[in-house]
Amino acid sequence: MIKLAPSMLSADFAKLAESIAEVEKAGADYLHIDVMDGHFVPNMSFGAPVIKKIRPHSNMVFDTHLMISEPHKYIKDFAECGSDIITFHIECESNTKETLDLIKSYGKKAGLSLNPKTPLEDILPYKDDIDLLLIMSVQAGFGGQSYMSEVNEKIKRAREIFGPDFDISVDGGVYLKNLAEPVSSGANVIVAGTAVFGAENPAEATKSFKSFSL
Repeated sequence: MIKLAPSMLSADFAKLAESIAEVEKAGADYLHIDVMDGHFVPNMSFGAPVIKKIRPHSNMVFDTHLMISEPHKYIKDFAECGSDIITFHIECESNTKETLDLIKSYGKKAGLSLNPKTPLEDILPYKDDIDLLLIMSVQAGFGGQSYMSEVNEKIKRAREIFGPDFDISVDGGVYLKNLAEPVSSGANVIVAGTAVFGAENPAEATKSFKSFSL
């Protein structure tokens, strides 16, 4: 069974706690939290204070996805606000090993993300330092994009390298209609924003994702 990580960026911010509770009750595993700085990616979202406010309202694993230029400057903030996993981009300006070590120093799991055009080989030097690999299947920073099928080979190679029990997450353009692509390629954590929070019934959408099998 896949782990479902609804992306909070697509939730109704006017009733955020209720929206999160709805998908959690329906079986969602992780809450994917996109933090954007307007520099590493063109859009801006929210920061640690918002995560801190929603933390008491959910028992889900909070996977905070930092799409920011210098994540090492903010690891303390995101660790202390309630993140369980802190994921940042290999393409950022921070020193990768130092940032991973800093995340671990706060007792948090560390994830690395790579954009569609970034070779998988770039993260291999850190293979033993990460708890999650996040493969972007759209260009980082925008919701509602179409899934890029060319990343399927990258997912397959990552599964071969990391083995059967490692968390490989895929983020971008995943809906029920194309869910078989990342799952059959080897992804076990599925980030879905519009497909869950943007659905007419987010709880039913969550259940449909969770009941999926090849």
